[in-house]
Amino acid sequence: MAIHDDIPPPYSMVGTHGVFPKASHDERARFNFLANLNKHVAGSLGPGNRLAYEKRALPKFVADHGREPADRFEVRKAMNQDPYHRFWSALKRNNMEMRQQNGRAIVLRQLDDLDARARTASGNYQGLELDPLVAVPPYQRAVDIHCMPGSYHGEERPGDVSAGANYDCGIFVTTGGGMGALSDGGGQALAKWAKETRPHWSPRRILDIGTTVGHSALPLAMAFPQAEVIAIDTAAPVLRYAHARARSLGVNNIRFVQANAESLPQFADGHFDWVQTTMFLHETSGQALPRIIAEGYRVLAPEGLMFHLEQPQYTPEMPLFEQFMRDWDAFNNNEPFWSAMHATDLHDILEEAGFPRAAQFEAKVHAVVDETIFPRSVEGDAEDFGRAAVWHAYGAWKPSGKPSGKPAA
Repeated sequence: MAIHDDIPPPYSMVGTHGVFPKASHDERARFNFLANLNKHVAGSLGPGNRLAYEKRALPKFVADHGREPADRFEVRKAMNQDPYHRFWSALKRNNMEMRQQNGRAIVLRQLDDLDARARTASGNYQGLELDPLVAVPPYQRAVDIHCMPGSYHGEERPGDVSAGANYDCGIFVTTGGGMGALSDGGGQALAKWAKETRPHWSPRRILDIGTTVGHSALPLAMAFPQAEVIAIDTAAPVLRYAHARARSLGVNNIRFVQANAESLPQFADGHFDWVQTTMFLHETSGQALPRIIAEGYRVLAPEGLMFHLEQPQYTPEMPLFEQFMRDWDAFNNNEPFWSAMHATDLHDILEEAGFPRAAQFEAKVHAVVDETIFPRSVEGDAEDFGRAAVWHAYGAWKPSGKPSGKPAA
């Protein structure tokens, strides 16, 4: 992780904080094994899928149908019959299940201590804004996202932090360290992008949607200390952990609020200068996504920024085999909305919400990490968890109503 001189302690502590689960020697060894297995499956074994496709699955499909596959679903059907791809998929799926179970075992073993530390760090959750009337959306209740038992909203007992603690200690393994020691390379990347793009921009209020444990929200709060950051999620367990995590790291200009981004009546029109998500849109349903974008537009101030970090959308220019490989999570990692969302034209949704095409843009955003350890990825690289994460961003500046449109830099 890149350590910045203007970040106060204890945030400069590498890889941990006051409410982070404490792992034993064997638990750390198991996580190290899983992280390296994840890297091996993705970086070393992953390219074998293309060979399997080009040498066996594609020729067989052409022989059977007299043509090449018409879409990524036909590629998937052909590849699901190939023994190499089936072997690779089983390894990848089992790796995720083992990662979740190891994280859960670590957390449950010390849940009393974790809950106590969270209450202490947060001042008994002083300032945390939970609302029992906010229901977890049906599309979130229907599946354990990322194979995480109970998903983000699961509780071992009422009022605990088990979901957030499991997520926090395991995300480093899932990403192979490519988001930094505190897994906040995405949030640091957002802040870096904003400061480089608009050096004199000073947002007053920032809304982070689908915050989970605040990995992306905290770096924004630290990069813009004059701003009020409001981080929302529908899941109370991860918000409890996020609130305690932020306070243990000395970050106080951030509010954690239980809310559904499809409807935010507690916030007035134009309340925020920046509305953003990080790898969140693919976890929403096709019906919820346009409502979230439209509500984000409503609460965004004129000349404000809407910014979404995601993986690139499927376009006609993207090869079908690449679409198929990117689709793996939709069918094998409990990400049911991934495929449809990445086939959706986000520019159309942004335009329908009120952002003219001329106000929209795309950008590439690299995680801020120690690149001597995790070399920089470039979009189009084969998936390799030994490299820094890279995202494809979709954004727009809300028109001011003035003839000039976008705000001046």
